Amino acid sequence: MIPFNRANFDGRELEYLQQAISGGHVSGNGPFTRQVEEELERRLGGNSRVLLTTSCTHALEMAAVLLDLSPGDEVIVPSYTFVTTAGAFVLHGATPVFVDVDEATLNIDPAAVEAAITERTRAVVAVHYGGVSAAMDQLVPLCEAHGLTLIEDNAHGLFGTFAGRPLGTFGALATQSFHETKNITCGEGGALVVNNPDLVSRAEILREKGTDRSRFLRGQVDKYTWVDLGSSWVLSDLLAGVLLGQLERFESIQTRRHVIWDRYASELQDWATQRGVRLPHVPDDRGHTAHVFFLRLQDIDVRDRFITHLRDRDILAVFHYQPLHQSEMGVKCGRQAGGCPVSEDAADTLVRLPLYASLTPAEQARVIDAVLSFD
Repeated sequence: MIPFNRANFDGRELEYLQQAISGGHVSGNGPFTRQVEEELERRLGGNSRVLLTTSCTHALEMAAVLLDLSPGDEVIVPSYTFVTTAGAFVLHGATPVFVDVDEATLNIDPAAVEAAITERTRAVVAVHYGGVSAAMDQLVPLCEAHGLTLIEDNAHGLFGTFAGRPLGTFGALATQSFHETKNITCGEGGALVVNNPDLVSRAEILREKGTDRSRFLRGQVDKYTWVDLGSSWVLSDLLAGVLLGQLERFESIQTRRHVIWDRYASELQDWATQRGVRLPHVPDDRGHTAHVFFLRLQDIDVRDRFITHLRDRDILAVFHYQPLHQSEMGVKCGRQAGGCPVSEDAADTLVRLPLYASLTPAEQARVIDAVLSFD
């Protein structure tokens, strides 16, 4: 069976994991944590503070707490996204306002965002779907004009770009994922990227269970105590060691993923055009991360038949998100602003093909042959 995803640890990940164990610092805020945070900060341009977290979900929850949300406050999110893009804000008192995504990129539609803004709106969450940037040239000025906090859910987009600028550096806050399915991974993990310097100190406190322990570790205070809200959101240094090993070979991972992505795009284009199948679209001003390669088939019946067709050939292809505005919790605690036909169509028609750095050319040829044989 060719799986949909396979995490790969061919670098120094196990060596660093052993070093963390031998060094005796296996909890958070250890030497590997600092190395990874500093390297991510450097790669993002040196103007951001990166805080490793136990997951992207927890980074989103930290962002929600930093907003000081009150019941009735609204946060605009795309309907076509993972549940915690909305759930993190619901957990901390906000009402998610679901809007549709752009047909071409499946990113949040700026026109739909503008139409959804009310006097209760506090923030907008832009998800860079598949590692292709949302329309930041429209979203940034829109949020500035209305006094809204822009948050980037950059789970798919680490080191992707918009107009040459790294994703994760446009919003006041951004979140990253290092889950098993992401381009670089430590199994479970994430990061909060803080681009507003006024939020850095409190973000450190929130991550350290509401204490000023980070200041204590830097020698800025002689003891630490409980000073604010917070939770245990610090990534273990064991996992940070694994993450450093991944980060060291990020370029080779990305090179291989782009080769695979480009081959899918090239060899499936004619087949897709002949059958009315939609492939990913990357606008010229955006550098994508080769995180997802998808097909959007004609309808849900064709989609399900296609998945079965590949599975019968020992290839695992999977669909993706279901629209949050139609979910049980979305209906219960959210608000839909306008129709979401693109989100609903994508939920019924999109299939993701296997894509990971260790996918061999022969394995990819099997996938492509299986796709081309589908009638």
